[in-house]
Amino acid sequence: MSRHILPEDRIHPSIREKVANNHRDIVEEVQAAIAAHDVVIVGMSQNPHPRRARKALKAKGIEFKYLEYGSYLNTWRRRTALKMWTGWPTFPMVFVKGVLIGGADNLEKQLESGELQKQLGSASASK
Repeated sequence: MSRHILPEDRIHPSIREKVANNHRDIVEEVQAAIAAHDVVIVGMSQNPHPRRARKALKAKGIEFKYLEYGSYLNTWRRRTALKMWTGWPTFPMVFVKGVLIGGADNLEKQLESGELQKQLGSASASK
């Protein structure tokens, strides 16, 4: 399955740079965190689901990096860049070993089944 993304040749040359650089900093910050940490949660304040994801990981003793971008009242344009980059429509965005696994519900399912612990290796599987 491939996502629909507007091909570059369908973007007028005069706006390509603006499209390519739209909130590029936030995407690069998340990419750097994903490269440096096995588990990364991207969330926002006032949203209970990122809290739920963090709590679930803490309960299993699994270390993670948390990045928080604004709240319902601000920073929505920057968060939209992340949604466009990942294709994931909500927060949190949970990455494991560089792979987007979804949100809090998806994380909890993988924790319950032991799949997440297997992805992380034997050290985390025993926690």
